[in-house]
Amino acid sequence: MFLNTLFLVLATAIMVPAVLILYGVTRWQSATLALGDELERQRRALSPRTYNPEEIAALPTPVQRFFEAVLVSGQPLVVAAELGQEGRINLGGEQPRWKLLRARQSVVTQAPGFLWDARAPLLPGLAIFAQETLLASGGSFRLALFGLLPIKRIASSERLTEAQRLRFLAESVWYPTRLLPSQGVRWEAMDEESARATLVDGEAQTSLVFSFDANGLVRGVRAEARARLVGKQLVETPWEGRFWEYRQHGGMMIPVQAESAWIENARRIPDWQGRITEIMYKFAP
Repeated sequence: MFLNTLFLVLATAIMVPAVLILYGVTRWQSATLALGDELERQRRALSPRTYNPEEIAALPTPVQRFFEAVLVSGQPLVVAAELGQEGRINLGGEQPRWKLLRARQSVVTQAPGFLWDARAPLLPGLAIFAQETLLASGGSFRLALFGLLPIKRIASSERLTEAQRLRFLAESVWYPTRLLPSQGVRWEAMDEESARATLVDGEAQTSLVFSFDANGLVRGVRAEARARLVGKQLVETPWEGRFWEYRQHGGMMIPVQAESAWIENARRIPDWQGRITEIMYKFAP
């Protein structure tokens, strides 16, 4: 009798966490599928459908060099993309606490949007789930233990949506036809190595400074202020991204390694470092 009772207790102790984890994963995946459907619904047709070098003739010199380096005449414009990533995320801020992660990211270029879904393993069968989105309904950010127990979550707001637009604009180097003037990006000269890009999305205008290397490739982006979660508050903080190791994908030159960081009191605080492991494009028909 005692052994039967002990066996039942042990089985329950094992089964209950397993059931909770399975429930959390299933619930997260179901919500992610719904977000993916929402993202797909905001996809728009593109015009023009291919790149014509004539459209960059009036752009600042470093921006012209960039497009000449990454695109060729007749390049089909990117409508959507699917990316695989591996890298690490800093969950500790100024006191670094890095966790390895793998992520999938879905992107539509018009209207601008993305769905980033990641896993950071803790123990076998146990992981932190992370998700960021930019959708027509706004931006979002959340972290949860095995998809069920909330760790961090930011309610959708205009400040968060703007932060996600900044991320979208920075990451457009992975689908560089999105940065063309015909696709709603204005370029303003700064100096021989940098220019300001402004993404126009309806009434919203989002700007980043792009810096270029000697080969014309984007080496970094910078925003003087991007909303960052500090405690339970969003705090406007300087932010930057860095890109390197360019390779050809889909007929375009894109960076496969990147890092993002906050700048506080002249200190860089990296929050993500990663590598593109695969990328698939859908082009304008």
